[in-house]
Amino acid sequence: MNRFKEKMIRRFFQLNGLFVIFVLIGIFVLLIRNSYPAFREIGVWNFFSSAEWNPTSFTGPKYGILAQVYSSLIVTFGAMLIAVPLGVATAAYISEVAGPGVKNILKPTIEILAGIPSVVLGFMGIVVIGPLIARVFNLNQGLNAINGSILLGIMALPTITSLSEDAISAVAKKYKEASYGLGANRWQTLVSVVIPSALSGIIASIMLGMGRAIGETMAVLMATGNSPAMPENIFDSLRTMTATIAIELGEVPFNTTHYYALFAVGLILFIMTFLVNLVSDIILHKYQEVD
Repeated sequence: MNRFKEKMIRRFFQLNGLFVIFVLIGIFVLLIRNSYPAFREIGVWNFFSSAEWNPTSFTGPKYGILAQVYSSLIVTFGAMLIAVPLGVATAAYISEVAGPGVKNILKPTIEILAGIPSVVLGFMGIVVIGPLIARVFNLNQGLNAINGSILLGIMALPTITSLSEDAISAVAKKYKEASYGLGANRWQTLVSVVIPSALSGIIASIMLGMGRAIGETMAVLMATGNSPAMPENIFDSLRTMTATIAIELGEVPFNTTHYYALFAVGLILFIMTFLVNLVSDIILHKYQEVD
């Protein structure tokens, strides 16, 4: 009977894993199927090389994704510039420096930040961060790449901090004791021993935070100005791929070139997210082999 129960439990988890794979493949096939008509009518080169997205142009619809990809990368990497140093430093402080009382308050507070709806953060970007950016940089309005990067950095911060803290806390005590035994102080031990030992987990947290930033919709839709043109600098308004899908998919006629082009945008977004996770997995295995 016990052997039968173990077999059933194993089959149950196996079926769950296969179901997840099946769903993932189904999503990919759906995107491919609905994207093909767009690539056939627009042309793959025109779709990727053009920066003009104007489905209602009087001179003919324009479907170029280059500006959207560039805009998505700008706000994502801007968010990482904010979230990575702050998140890793906060994780190191919580794990290695903070006392039990501070740790019990600070860590749950950061995790609660992950539960704030993105629409609330987007509203803050409009009424608080945007006017502040406009005032500091003497701009007409603050709905631009900097605003989106700040909001995405805030949204990625709990993921990076929490997972990095877990990775740093999992470092064996013998490594720290050996470092202290050689005369290193707490700072030298943290920088030269603890963080390098937890690097694989920290990189994984950064990749997950990047995936969170790439796929975010509402905050960037509200706070970046939604200009479909190619941004020239970080003070320009822009529109990400997720914002384009959210704005246009609800009103586009079915089975039109515009409709299929939005699925093509979703396919590119899917591939970008997949590549981020693939790179993360390769890096994790590399550092595990080194360890």
